[in-house]
Amino acid sequence: MAINFTDQTAYEAIQSGQPVVIDFWATWCGPCKALTPVIEKLADEYQGRVVIGKYNVDEESELAGENRIMSVPTILFYKNGQKTSIRMTGNQGEALLRQRIEDLLAL
Repeated sequence: MAINFTDQTAYEAIQSGQPVVIDFWATWCGPCKALTPVIEKLADEYQGRVVIGKYNVDEESELAGENRIMSVPTILFYKNGQKTSIRMTGNQGEALLRQRIEDLLAL
C-alpha cells in the first residue's frame, strides 16, 4: 500500500536513505486519479525495497515548494537522502514508471 505522505513523513523517508518515490498529486487532477492504482500496485510490488507514496499538494506544501512542483502528477525519486535526476511529469504509464523505479534501484 502506498504511503500518504505529509511534509514530515516525506522528509523522514528521504532522510532514511532508502529509495523513495513520491507522487505529487491533487484530488481535482484527472491524470493523478488515473495514476493512483498504478502507484498502489507498484508500492505493493516493491514493498521492502522502495518506499512509494503520494503527496497531496493541496494539503501539504513545503516539499512541493522546495522542488518547484508546478504541475501534477509529478513523480520524484530519492536515494541515499538525496533527490536524483529521475523525474516524471504526467501520467506516463505503468511500464515507464516501473523502469524508472528499476533505474533508481540501480543507482
